[in-house]
Amino acid sequence: MTGKTLSERFSRVSIRSIIYLYFTISALTALVLMGISFYGRLVSQMTSVIQEENQTMLAQVNHSVDSYLRTIMKLSDSLYYDVIKNADLSTESIHNELNLLYDNNRDCVSNIALFSKQGELIDTFPAARLKTGLDVTAEDWFTDTLERTENLHFTTPHVQYIFDSDENQYTWVITMTRAVEITKGVSAEQGILLIDITYGSLKQLLDSITMGNHGYLYLVSPGGQLIYHPQMQLIDAGQMQENFRAAAGYRDGNCRESYQGEIRDVTVKSVGYTGWKLVGVTPEKESYLNTLKTKLFMVFLIALFLFMLMIINASISSRITIPIRELEKSVNALENGNLDVEVYQGGSYEIRHLGRSIGDMARQIKVLMQDIVAEHESKRKSEFDTLQSQINPHFLYNTLDIIVWMIENEQKSEAVRVVTALARFFRISLSKGKSIIPVRDELEHVRNYLMIQQMRFKNKFTYTIDAAPEVLGYASLKLMLQPLVENAIYHGMEFKDGDGIIEIKAEQKEDGLWFTVLDNGLGMTEEQVENLLTDHAHVSSKRGSGIGVKNVNERIRLYFGNEYGLFIESEPDEGTTIRIHLPAVDYREIQEKEKTV
Repeated sequence: MTGKTLSERFSRVSIRSIIYLYFTISALTALVLMGISFYGRLVSQMTSVIQEENQTMLAQVNHSVDSYLRTIMKLSDSLYYDVIKNADLSTESIHNELNLLYDNNRDCVSNIALFSKQGELIDTFPAARLKTGLDVTAEDWFTDTLERTENLHFTTPHVQYIFDSDENQYTWVITMTRAVEITKGVSAEQGILLIDITYGSLKQLLDSITMGNHGYLYLVSPGGQLIYHPQMQLIDAGQMQENFRAAAGYRDGNCRESYQGEIRDVTVKSVGYTGWKLVGVTPEKESYLNTLKTKLFMVFLIALFLFMLMIINASISSRITIPIRELEKSVNALENGNLDVEVYQGGSYEIRHLGRSIGDMARQIKVLMQDIVAEHESKRKSEFDTLQSQINPHFLYNTLDIIVWMIENEQKSEAVRVVTALARFFRISLSKGKSIIPVRDELEHVRNYLMIQQMRFKNKFTYTIDAAPEVLGYASLKLMLQPLVENAIYHGMEFKDGDGIIEIKAEQKEDGLWFTVLDNGLGMTEEQVENLLTDHAHVSSKRGSGIGVKNVNERIRLYFGNEYGLFIESEPDEGTTIRIHLPAVDYREIQEKEKTV
């Protein structure tokens, strides 16, 4: 009894109160457990741990890069002190020594070359010669080396462009140069020793370094030129940006920067003699889940939080979600067009009230839709019937006059032909009240009309009707072609003297069924063609049926849709071509639909 009473009381509680209670308890639990106890201290601890790890990592990388560069520097010292200083270059060659030292260091060295102060290539290996027309004395590395003879000079990565060698034509290198003293006989002069360091070997060394899940490192020169970056190609292409110019001015150690809206921890370490700086970048988000201990603690904290929420929400959530889901099913059924569905009415007071309101609304919508459909069908049928019934009786009167005249002149056979054609004409015109008839009946209807008019106008024109056999069974709008042919006769054939031509064609294309009515009459101007389908285009003639081109176009669109209708092309004194576009629908399908209705 108590449970039933509680259930009844709970059913009267508003959904607002339930949701408020749910989120209040959840928020308080989260704030107490995560905010007060551990959040601040955890973030600070993780940041400190990551910074220490980054410093250790960069120290190791710095040692590796420094050892790599010292190998090149030792090679330079060996070349200078053991080979160049001990050789009289006026009589001796150091080519074999260059070859030997290159072979011992070919994994990290691309070229070795010795230049005079005047820019003359004294010796080189493995490259054979300089690029044609290249003046090395105009290069920055050449002038900088001569100005500061006591230093070793390192360039940024570039494609090797000095030497003419197919093997090294597109090799990326870092060039190291130093000033040396060259002995020639009894005299000594300055020269420049050049060593091209293979960039790929340095890149391979740095590519193997990882810094957490999202961190990375890059190498920048003191002048703010990027030497290495894991996304170097994207940066060169302008598809990615990096804060390396600002990083070139950072001191060694840890700092925090904001770049492109992202907070990042940055660790900087200078690389020995070169002045290059290793920059390690760790996004702030990496600080939260970096160590195994932190991950385990976060898993425990989240599990505890979820467990408490499950206990609190077990009874509350079911009372909220189940009625809403049931009501949602009812609404989905209404959206799918099932207006007869029984709308769910349960749960809290608001949900029950909402269910009743939705049910009432669905019933009202059903009634309104039925009324609208009935009204629309009635209006559509009325409009279509009005257009279809606009037949002027003067054609009948004129035809009967022709028959009387033929009988009076004892042209009985011709009179019989006219009467037969007229009977067939009106039989198809009536068609038991149907608006849609087969293409063969529509063509037969216009053929009878043309036969009568040909006799009436005393063979002023000839006509042809061409239709592919496969289109004869398709559906066509009744009295569609006759008004167009009528216009061609009355406005185009009246002044012809036996040379008038009317051609009618029916064919199927990819986009549907097409009829063509062509004549060689007077034609029309562009303005007349534009106005032909407007409200002022048709003026009823006493001689014709009174069904104009606009009427035909409107009937087609009313029945088949606005994407179908008439298309008119005409030139004055050349004639007119009218094309009719209909959907290619089998007439039997129309009959089946009419039976079901």
